[in-house]
Amino acid sequence: MIYMDNAATTMHKPKEVLDAVINAMSSMGNAGRGANEASLSASRIIYDTREKLCALFHAENPRQIVFTANSTESLNVAIKGLLGPGDHVVTTMLEHNSVLRPLYEMAERGNGLTIVRSSRLGTVRPEDIEAAIRPSTKMIVITNGSNLTGNYIDLEPIGEIARKHGILFVVDASQTAGVFPIDVQEMNIDVLCFTGHKGLLGPQGTGGMYVREGVAVRPLKSGGSGVQTFSRTHPVEMPTALEAGTLNGHGISGLNAALSYLEKEGIDKIRGREQELMWRFYNGVKDIPGVKVYGDYSVKERCAIVALNIGDYDSSEVSDELLTAYGISTRPGGHCAPLMHEALGTVEQGAVRFSFSHYNTDEEVDTAIAAVRELAAD
Repeated sequence: MIYMDNAATTMHKPKEVLDAVINAMSSMGNAGRGANEASLSASRIIYDTREKLCALFHAENPRQIVFTANSTESLNVAIKGLLGPGDHVVTTMLEHNSVLRPLYEMAERGNGLTIVRSSRLGTVRPEDIEAAIRPSTKMIVITNGSNLTGNYIDLEPIGEIARKHGILFVVDASQTAGVFPIDVQEMNIDVLCFTGHKGLLGPQGTGGMYVREGVAVRPLKSGGSGVQTFSRTHPVEMPTALEAGTLNGHGISGLNAALSYLEKEGIDKIRGREQELMWRFYNGVKDIPGVKVYGDYSVKERCAIVALNIGDYDSSEVSDELLTAYGISTRPGGHCAPLMHEALGTVEQGAVRFSFSHYNTDEEVDTAIAAVRELAAD
């Protein structure tokens, strides 16, 4: 199989990630739940992973890195744990359901919500975000990169807007963490939500969030923490405040190895290779009769994603044919981004998403181009 569904999950992981998970499965105890070597070793690996994530995102303190299962959990913690009665939120049509559904839920409870419209190319303007701010606005929530179009969102001007108005800036970095440079201090990010199984090249079931010092997030969960056992309330110190229960130490061990791999290889090098493959594919399909490509290709910096349709064919039919006839794995349908499809005019048809990893080859990309050309001709 030629795997081109990396925006959903990177299937090909560095070997050291696999080795780390296997080793942890056979040797790791429960971090913070004992003084034996297995428990202490788990604590060291987990703390080392916090330090690596802190360095990757230029955070001020490893204690501000919290582990979760994925971006969805992180975004739910951030949105539900920061909004109070009557607070207003600004977001955009670019967002994944991991942002939209918690916001809809909070709107049903009385919170205000403004969704900034997108252009037909899947772009939003910072000035439109600023225009949506009200006196009751508590936060701006936005993705750093669209999982559908691949459009990259420059966070710095939006962070400046949030800082100017004294409101919280929450970022969904699902498609960019481990690929694009992220400096939470320079970008004025208050909460950064990320997952481990995409660009960070870690196992599924890993993820986390950075929370700026001084930002108090109400926890979604309470329970075992390994400390303050006789207190009736969950500890308030970070990161324990947002980490009730046993962490996914086995997965975090794999994430730790993945972070070491990214540091060794360099995210700029990895991003450059992925973009090279993406541009090779885009330039090969954009002029094929009957093929329509979605997104803004006027800028070089993009996530390694190309979404397209062939004629009026349903995207699921095209994706199935790509898999059965050519062995190419893609993602059709709505991509959990309903408003983005609304903006693109693809609600009924969906779109076929090709998303690339630096593990893909030029030959695989050329095979995919040829497959799209043949399908369009037929």
